[in-house]
Amino acid sequence: MTVLAATSLVAGYGAADVLGGIDLECRGGERVALVGPNAAGKTTLVRCLAGLLRPRHGDVLLDGASVGMLDARARARRIAVVPQTFVTPFAFTVREIVGLGRTAYIGPFGGLSSDDRRAIDKALAEAGCTAVAERPFAELSGGERQRAVLAMALAQEADVLLLDEPTVHLDPVHQRETLARLGRIARDRGRVCIAVLHDLNLASALCDRVVVVDRGRIVADGTPAAVLTQHTIDRVFGPGLRVLAGRTPPAIVPLA
Repeated sequence: MTVLAATSLVAGYGAADVLGGIDLECRGGERVALVGPNAAGKTTLVRCLAGLLRPRHGDVLLDGASVGMLDARARARRIAVVPQTFVTPFAFTVREIVGLGRTAYIGPFGGLSSDDRRAIDKALAEAGCTAVAERPFAELSGGERQRAVLAMALAQEADVLLLDEPTVHLDPVHQRETLARLGRIARDRGRVCIAVLHDLNLASALCDRVVVVDRGRIVADGTPAAVLTQHTIDRVFGPGLRVLAGRTPPAIVPLA
């Protein structure tokens, strides 16, 4: 079983620390939501877990080996990242964008193998992008682009999926479909799946585990019912939100 773990993680930019000592372990099969207010450190944590930002202290371990010791090619075979935004200066089709997810597998002559093509077709189908596969990426709507970038990550066939706001630009139906799809991938293939989410109700309804980050530290970690309590919501997000009592999973609504 794949295990991704952060131990005593301190990281930041310039002279400022953003993460103040994070301990987190995620196992294959889990769909984990990272939630918290803006500037809490969620994206910085994802960047550290992905090996894109070197921590000042502590380490990130993938199956016991330091992520920082993997070269870029080896890391791309193990960890796939869906960023908040994705911009390409080239007029790629969706299929070509998804094909970028196979870069770590392409041989010295740069051609796609039959395995690569199968992986691309499978990723397009899983992300709901088959119908737009031949369209220029630049002509897609925001939601369609988001699904195409998800397909690119799925094409990597990595053991770990890290997603920074994967439901941004998606309508409610596609938000639910995306997280349900990620849950099936995590469960059926034993992958670690960690997603930054701002919608607490999506995290509550569609994730197995919720990790609350505030001011660079983890303040709660567990099932949605255990974590999304009125006490935690008030402490982290302040007044103005109410957790509806007696509901499983919890539902959070804004006060008028």
